[in-house]
Amino acid sequence: MKKSAALALFLLVIGFAGSDRSAAQNAASDGHWVAAWGTSVHAPVKFPGIPGEPPLSDQTIRMIVRPTIGSQRLRVRLSNEFGTSALVIGAAHIALTGDGSSLKPESDRVLTFGGNAKVSIPPGAPLLSDPVDLRVDAFSEISISIYLPLDTPVSTWHFQGQHESYLAGPGDLTGKAELWVPPGKAAWYFLSGIEAWVPNSTTTIVAFGDSITQGTSNKPGESYSDWPYQLAHRFSSEQGAPGIAVVNEGIGGNRILHDAAGVSALARFDRDVLALPGVTRLILLEGINDIGFPRIRVSEAKNLPAMKENPFAAQLVSAEEIIAGLQQLIARAHAHGIRVFGGTLTPFEGTNSYDAGGEAVRQEVNKWVRTTNLFDGIFDFDALMRDSARPSRLRDLYDSGDHIHPNPAGYKAMADSISLAILRKKILEVQRERHPGTRK
Repeated sequence: MKKSAALALFLLVIGFAGSDRSAAQNAASDGHWVAAWGTSVHAPVKFPGIPGEPPLSDQTIRMIVRPTIGSQRLRVRLSNEFGTSALVIGAAHIALTGDGSSLKPESDRVLTFGGNAKVSIPPGAPLLSDPVDLRVDAFSEISISIYLPLDTPVSTWHFQGQHESYLAGPGDLTGKAELWVPPGKAAWYFLSGIEAWVPNSTTTIVAFGDSITQGTSNKPGESYSDWPYQLAHRFSSEQGAPGIAVVNEGIGGNRILHDAAGVSALARFDRDVLALPGVTRLILLEGINDIGFPRIRVSEAKNLPAMKENPFAAQLVSAEEIIAGLQQLIARAHAHGIRVFGGTLTPFEGTNSYDAGGEAVRQEVNKWVRTTNLFDGIFDFDALMRDSARPSRLRDLYDSGDHIHPNPAGYKAMADSISLAILRKKILEVQRERHPGTRK
């Protein structure tokens, strides 16, 4: 090829690349994708005495979720991240929810994946749907229906969801207006997120933690009283302020350093925080299970009758180890430009995992949270929730009855205690505070 021809071809390629890049930049200037709702998926927990999940075959699952921001364009994130074989989705729909398992028929949309209604998700992978035009208001319920035509092990789900799901069949019932079946388990199957196309000023906060973040002790489908959801309501009530979604990535029983209910926080952090679009802030509240699980007195655990000994007994951790784990999460978030807010660990005396040694670890971790300069801010949930006469116990006013999980009033108090002004500070403002010479 002559030099002049090669140069012309090179300039032509550069021209096309520049055009594509300009088009992408123009599209991005009109908005961006953010996580509007999410949940941390995990494999079903296997404990002695707890039956396994039977496989699903030729069945339709209808799951109900509530995004914390509104949008007119959505896409759905499905997940086969703990599967060992391909997950075949025969059909999928999204619609606004009516009563119970019913849909609002005029809102029903077919979900496609690369233009196809049927899709196979490789083991270990997530999958985004094609965008769908559907107006959804903040905190309104939407239904995601998927059809599983083949024998499908329940490998990837989130147990203890905020709403029961509906399992129906045989056959593809994804577009059926009502399933006429009773609600099943409070779990989301193979579903990990809803993403919304929104103005560039709208961003996402991830609440990352264990059952206290997940909202354990609330009745599914009625209260939606977990503290992240109530925090989202507070943001939505601010007139004229940029939109902020709050995504709950808590797992009941999760730990920082060891697997249990879900893989460890250190192992799931990239998937549940860094991979989500639009995340600018993180509220981190985890560590109480690292302290408590190795101390469970099985003889007192009425809900674990088949367990003869504590399977976590050899996993005692020190305050220093928990702190080192938190430091890793902070550093990884900061490397992606995400501001991190730490929560102090709330009391747990009265549980079958409490002892003086565990309380000493909790106090040491909380002391570090309150005094370190690594967080961009802290929320002292311990000071808020503890009994003033006996600081190792939850206040009766906020105790759900199990002495570790707050009741709805306790979750509301946690949400109300969080400073919206601190969370709304822009990253550049924080940099100026830390480094006064930062240019505007």
